Amino acid sequence: MSNTFPKDFWWGASSSAFQIEGGWDEDGKGMTVADFNSFKRSDKQADSKVASDFYHHWEEDIDLMHELGLHVYRFSIAWARIIPDGDGEVNQAGIDFYNKVIDRLLSYNIIPFITLYHFDLPYALVEKYNGWEARDCAYAFERYARVCFENFGDRVKYWQVHNEQNLMVRVDERMNLYETDPVKKEKIRAQMDYHMFLAHALTVNACHEMIPEGKIGCAVSSTVTYPMTNKPEDVWSARMNNQFKTDYCLDMHAYGEYPGYYKAYLLEQDLYPKTEVEDEAILKSAKMDFIALNYYRTLTTHYLPADEAHPKGLRQEGMNEVDYDMYGYWKIEKNTNLEASEYGAQIDPVGLRIVLNEYWNKYRLPLIITENGLGMADTLTEDEKVHDDYRIDYMREHIKAIRDAIEDGVEMMGYSPWSIVDLLSSHQGFRKRYGLVYINRTDMDLKDLRRIKKDSFYWYKEVIASNGEKL
Repeated sequence: MSNTFPKDFWWGASSSAFQIEGGWDEDGKGMTVADFNSFKRSDKQADSKVASDFYHHWEEDIDLMHELGLHVYRFSIAWARIIPDGDGEVNQAGIDFYNKVIDRLLSYNIIPFITLYHFDLPYALVEKYNGWEARDCAYAFERYARVCFENFGDRVKYWQVHNEQNLMVRVDERMNLYETDPVKKEKIRAQMDYHMFLAHALTVNACHEMIPEGKIGCAVSSTVTYPMTNKPEDVWSARMNNQFKTDYCLDMHAYGEYPGYYKAYLLEQDLYPKTEVEDEAILKSAKMDFIALNYYRTLTTHYLPADEAHPKGLRQEGMNEVDYDMYGYWKIEKNTNLEASEYGAQIDPVGLRIVLNEYWNKYRLPLIITENGLGMADTLTEDEKVHDDYRIDYMREHIKAIRDAIEDGVEMMGYSPWSIVDLLSSHQGFRKRYGLVYINRTDMDLKDLRRIKKDSFYWYKEVIASNGEKL
């Protein structure tokens, strides 16, 4: 095996607006669903009001990216900072902020790689028409995307549409989905999912129209599932978990239509969304330029047949442990062959090689990893060091898996781990840290918000400088 990466391989790092920016209502920004949900937990953990305070530390943070040697910085734009109510007037202050960020990145030859939507729907659209449940939301998103392309497209050539639509749509809180009737809830969920697919297609086409040299793609939460045993039913359950969690979404983005198994499921359960005649042409005409994937762990499943207690097609309580298709159920099991982080994510570098090969072989689109990291409760020592050897080990083994996938023939654009600095974890605040740079704050004490480089920062700097030779 070769120990080198392609000369044009991008080494980067990632973040998202609501988890890093703070300044949640400054300079005209509107409230988002992510803000709303974080405020509900403000008595227990940090919220998005300050987060990592990138809004006031952006120059310093980009200087750190330059010191690290980043080739690319993947970050998201807050829709509500550009259009505070989602579909009304454009906020020039928001445009000005992202222009400053983009220009400083480019001054250091760091490629700005922008995600247009990372879990932060403007809350005004929830109040207006329950967000993604309404078709109007897809067109509001297209307009927002066009505003971004018009203002930033002269300098930004790489774009992602939604971050992890396939995961986001299954999390009620992120979709602002609080219907109590389980049948109605799943019908709304399917409609929201469809409108996000429509928004994705409209945005891909708008990007290619407005930025002829622009490249745009999806970002999915990748799913690699192993069967608990070699029983055919367990093997099938693993395949179904991949298909129902991620593959259906990639197929829709790539081919503009639901795969047969998913269409059959929607029809049998009376969940098929409302569509318009013109949608088919829109969905099929949108051609992605690459696939971005976020990879943290693998899963293992055991098949459970449907019965009277668990009728097929009805989502059960504890859906994170038990999921279903129209044929039966599968249960997520612990893989005893893998170690897990203190927060329960099973660590599996080999799974990354597997999923890179699978997505490349099926879609034949260049791949880039836009999230991969280890969330831990890092400790700042008395001499202000963070010795995160566990993060270095995690990154090293996953980078080796990428190198192996490249040797397998996979076309890789780059690696952009999560995250550049510690940022707000949706459910663990600042107790769970992913960053290469420590943010000196806790959930309830902002302290001085100083940036402190971890051991992993210095290690990754050498990896970048050697183009992956010094692992």
